[in-house]
Amino acid sequence: MDAIVTAGGIPLPEEPLYPATQGHPKALVDIAGKPMIQWVLDALSQSTVIENVILVGLSEKSDVKCEKPICFIPNQGKMLDNLRAGAKKVLEINKKARHVLLVSSDIPAITSEMVDWAVNTAMETDDDVYYNIITREVMEKRFPGSNRTYTRLKDMDVCGGDMNVGRLELLTSGETDLWEKITNARKSPLKQAGLIGFDTLVLLLFRQLTLEKAAANIMKRLKITGRAIVCPYAEIGMDIDKPHQLEILRADLAKAQRRKNKAAAKTAAKKPKKNVK
Repeated sequence: MDAIVTAGGIPLPEEPLYPATQGHPKALVDIAGKPMIQWVLDALSQSTVIENVILVGLSEKSDVKCEKPICFIPNQGKMLDNLRAGAKKVLEINKKARHVLLVSSDIPAITSEMVDWAVNTAMETDDDVYYNIITREVMEKRFPGSNRTYTRLKDMDVCGGDMNVGRLELLTSGETDLWEKITNARKSPLKQAGLIGFDTLVLLLFRQLTLEKAAANIMKRLKITGRAIVCPYAEIGMDIDKPHQLEILRADLAKAQRRKNKAAAKTAAKKPKKNVK
């Protein structure tokens, strides 16, 4: 499967991350010694299921690298336009492609194992959309103090993931109105309510919706097939929208990098030294 990585965001002066980005792409903000997006590309590089990477929003001049074949596409302006441009490039590379992995550039804590899990779990069925959700318990255990926004269901509190699988046809068809609404509603509970319908909203407000019922109602409303997948990895939902989230991940990944360096040093020390005559 191919992956589309979206990296077009540049925080405005009135937005929370502007002090850290200063008019530059959010994807290039430094985290533990390398750009945020490089952590994402490293995970995709080591994945056993990803073949090509389409990076939308940056150019070759950004100096980020990927071990898989990578194509750079300029920022198209809107999220939907970026996704559609990425999908078009995927089909240029592989006309037989049916699904694609959609990955945000601001989830730097993901690993190759998580990428493989997301793709393999989705491809157990043949649906239009696969949306990863993370429970409050999983997120707060892994990232206490992250202050995510949760949707309260009857059986659990959940937040959304930023690495999901979708059918390419949905992005390349001429029907754009629905997806325009979906992408515009990503950060707005009010717009999301308009999408899911009043009856579903009432059930949601009174916590009468289970995850299964909520997913069924939404898919019926949108006239697509799909699955909401309970994801065991908080990292897939730990995107960076606020300064405190940036600092949490800087500390977390710096610690992970120190562990990795220490393990590498131990391995090197155990290797027998060659005799020099």
